[in-house]
Amino acid sequence: MDKNYRVNVNEDIELNFTLDNIQNLDVQEISENKYHVLKNHRSFKTEIIDKDILKRQYTVKINGNTYQIDIATELDLLIEEMGLSLGNAQMVNDIKAPMPGLILEVNVKEGDEVKEGDYLLVLEAMKMENTLTAPRDGVVKSISIANGETVEKNQLLIEME
Repeated sequence: MDKNYRVNVNEDIELNFTLDNIQNLDVQEISENKYHVLKNHRSFKTEIIDKDILKRQYTVKINGNTYQIDIATELDLLIEEMGLSLGNAQMVNDIKAPMPGLILEVNVKEGDEVKEGDYLLVLEAMKMENTLTAPRDGVVKSISIANGETVEKNQLLIEME
């Protein structure tokens, strides 16, 4: 079985390659990050301008034109097919109690704009204070609890839009 790759160019063009396609290219390294490529009797001068190897994102200059390249491996494609990719993750709208406890402090009110990581409330559970933070940027739609109220595990505390 041949390895497959999906290449996205400038978030506009999608190309699919196999490992054989890539290995059959005629590539000569000129200097560090500069290459000469022959494909279908055509010559291409290429240069890797910037790269993020972990994210498989590259900025490449080919014959004077600059392109943003994103490469997805077979594993990336499988994860995406299964609906597990981070880009397709569901947006968290409901903040629920992670455990039973007592609401000590509510730091937001309905209509407040919050940023990811902002403190929303303090929940006391098992004699420890737990600060719950915003999982994403958003607006507080509703607050279902008040200071001094006891809550059960998985009880809705705050809803975001």
